[in-house]
Amino acid sequence: MNAHFIGSIVYVHDDVYTASRIKELTVIDGQQRLTTLTLVYLVLHRLAKDLHNEGLVNEISETYLINKFSPEEEKLKLRPTDNNDRALKYLLRSDKTEEYSDFSKLIDNFNYFKGRITEENYQTVLKGLSKLMFVEVSLDREKDDPQRIFESLNSIGLELAQADLIRNYILMGLTRRDQNKIYQNYWEVIEKLAKDETLNVSRVSDFIRDYLTLENKNIPNKGKVYLEFKAKYPTTTLEELEQNLTGIKSLVKHYNKLINPKNETDRDIRLQLEYINRLEINVAYPFIMKVYDDYFNSIINKEIFLKVLDLIQTFTWRRFILGLGTNALNKIFMSLYDKVEHTNYLFSIQKSLLQRTGVQRFPKNAEVIDALKVKDVYNIKSKNRTYLLERLENFENKESVIIDGNQDITIEHIFPQNPDPKWKIELGVDEFNFIKENYVNTIGNLTLSGNNGKLSNKSFIDKRDLGGAGYRDSRLWLNRYLATLEKWDKVEIERRFDLISERVLKIWEIPNIVIEDKADTNEVNIFEAEDPKYKKLEYAVFFDQKIEVTQVAKLYVEVFRQLFELQPETFFTTDLGTKIGLTKQLTVGNPRQPIPINDTYYIEGNIDNIGKFDKIKLALITFNFEDELLIKYAEEQTTNA
Repeated sequence: MNAHFIGSIVYVHDDVYTASRIKELTVIDGQQRLTTLTLVYLVLHRLAKDLHNEGLVNEISETYLINKFSPEEEKLKLRPTDNNDRALKYLLRSDKTEEYSDFSKLIDNFNYFKGRITEENYQTVLKGLSKLMFVEVSLDREKDDPQRIFESLNSIGLELAQADLIRNYILMGLTRRDQNKIYQNYWEVIEKLAKDETLNVSRVSDFIRDYLTLENKNIPNKGKVYLEFKAKYPTTTLEELEQNLTGIKSLVKHYNKLINPKNETDRDIRLQLEYINRLEINVAYPFIMKVYDDYFNSIINKEIFLKVLDLIQTFTWRRFILGLGTNALNKIFMSLYDKVEHTNYLFSIQKSLLQRTGVQRFPKNAEVIDALKVKDVYNIKSKNRTYLLERLENFENKESVIIDGNQDITIEHIFPQNPDPKWKIELGVDEFNFIKENYVNTIGNLTLSGNNGKLSNKSFIDKRDLGGAGYRDSRLWLNRYLATLEKWDKVEIERRFDLISERVLKIWEIPNIVIEDKADTNEVNIFEAEDPKYKKLEYAVFFDQKIEVTQVAKLYVEVFRQLFELQPETFFTTDLGTKIGLTKQLTVGNPRQPIPINDTYYIEGNIDNIGKFDKIKLALITFNFEDELLIKYAEEQTTNA
């Protein structure tokens, strides 16, 4: 067998010794390889004990696993984070009667190797281990930059999670003692709480992303959370690091309950969190964490907190019914807390949401009902469908019916998806086809049943009167109206929808407050604006900043100037640059009318106002900034194109 090169092991040489004179080295690249090898040797160590091979036991133990004459807390040669450190010590004890209570991937990976290394092949494994080669690289903290070297190494290898990069960034510049302090008091708490406990999945990267969104009023790209964190918190003193981490740690306990509602002890709040979790309103987490913190610190009471949680659902659910884009929610929630007036808490949030227009608007009652009447709610996400039906059924109902996870209650089509031929005879061909094409999957034709299999595609009367299983014997609100009917046709579907719609407007009630109508400003999103031909502007609002422009041509230049300054690479990695004639090489006739957007680049300006609007819209779509540009036309218009 030839030697096998496994890469480099890079560590920081601090000339630091423990009390037992064991030198400690901080590994900055190769942790995973060292951990994997340690687990393999632990499995071989366990197997050698079972085979009573004391020579091999001692060789592995004293060569690869422990420092024999060190105090107990320093025995392990490999010193990972506390949780993994405990897991390694547990594995080393070989205590088969004791179960390891915490979750650790080390335990899972140990069991993986244990299932594959046997009495028959362990000699081959030992021989293979003896052939491994690596390069040892020692750094001096005073002369080298470990973090920069770590980033360089990570950029060419298997990419670490954003949370891992952030953790290393925080800890790498610290002494061992300070590392332990920061890890135990801050980072370990964050790692423990920012975890989806149902799926046993770390959500630290997502949490830090939400926290940075709240702080910077800008949502980091998922792959650039570490870079945003590093820019926000440059390496600093231990005291400043603790201060920064204190702010992050203060919100993670609320984040834990957002992703694990079961951890909220208050029943009423837990129910609202479960609803929000079911709707997956993750974009609202930055805002909710701050409101949660205000409730935790008694700035607001429970009643206000519940009303805010309900308002978030109402706003997002109404928008979902209309099919309004979810992109707008990112911008709304990242800055919503800035609109909070602590002396008028709930009202200020209601006002901010109600004043929004265009694609960011809070849908009114009439448009919600018009959209819901014909919306296919059967084929939406099952979580959303369950949310709708469960809230409809349980409104003002003291005996709540749980649908989520309840195998005994399922969704029933009153007019079946595959109806019995009797339906066509009873309804007539035209009405039969109309219902099948327009209403079959709408809320007016859906209900809940514990006997879906028995009801199947039977006629309506058979479904109503089926002994012990029909609508007449159901205790559910959604079936109450059905129990009184003699037929099920278009008219009855629409009447039942009217009853349901009344309930919808009570459950997802729009705030009944009096505010100044912001629509009087006549600001409109550029995607909803009238044709700009022969029109002048009064001003525009781009990224919440007012731009004093009166001509479409000036707006055109300003938008592309800002976009190019913000993210120039997008102009070259998409066809946007070509579409607007972006160039720095001016030739005769190309561009026909060059307009500078900075000291180097020009775009084509020889297009009319409609063409300029079209190119602005194309750019906003390309950048995913459809909600960022509002315009206001001047009242007195010119006749110039």
